[in-house]
This record gives sequence, structure tokens and C-alpha cells, in this order.
Amino acid sequence: QVQLVESGGGLVQAGGSLRLSCAASGIIRSINTMGWYRQAPGKQRELVAVIDSHADTNYAESVKGRFTISRDNAKNTVYLQMNSLKLEDTAVYYCRYSSINSIDYWGKGTLVTVSS
Repeated sequence: QVQLVESGGGLVQAGGSLRLSCAASGIIRSINTMGWYRQAPGKQRELVAVIDSHADTNYAESVKGRFTISRDNAKNTVYLQMNSLKLEDTAVYYCRYSSINSIDYWGKGTLVTVSS
């Protein structure tokens, strides 16, 4: 079992910044991928950014150059630094943990609201 707890969401003006954190606990495998997904009202959940145990990253085109994903393996925590936020970044952001031969785990989500 893996538990994920997200934090750092909130209300921010367009152009501003937020930093999300996701702390994992439980049975954490040394080789895993953690990432952030988001779901806006009326839309499907989509990938934002992922990072694996080797710190290889992948970003959605819409956030490249504005968002940065990072991780602290000692703390089993992944971060998402979001800069130059846009109205269309408004969504519930979910943390995901995955590893080989294991089911995926999701956090409960944290709301990010970008206002004009």
C-alpha cells in the first residue's frame, strides 16, 4: 500500500506561481515513477509532468517552460513548481505513484485556481 498526500494548491492570480508537493508513504519501491495529473471541470484527467527514479522527466506541451517537476527520494516527495500560471491551468491536481508489477496509486487531489 502507498499513501499519497498532496499540498500546496490554492488561489493565485494569472502570471503567479505555486508549488505543489506530494509526499508518499507506505511500501515505496526504489524504482518508481511519480507524477502530476490534472482534471479541469468537464474535462478528462490529463498528464502534467512525470519523473522517474533516475530523474528523467516528461511534460505536457502546454506546461513546458513554465512548470518544473522534481523529487526528493530521501523524503519520497515529488514537487511541481508552477510559474507563469494561466487561467487554463485551473484544475484539481492529482499525484500519482506507479512502479513495475504494482497497481497505481493516486492522491485525493489539490485544487489550483488561477484568477484574472
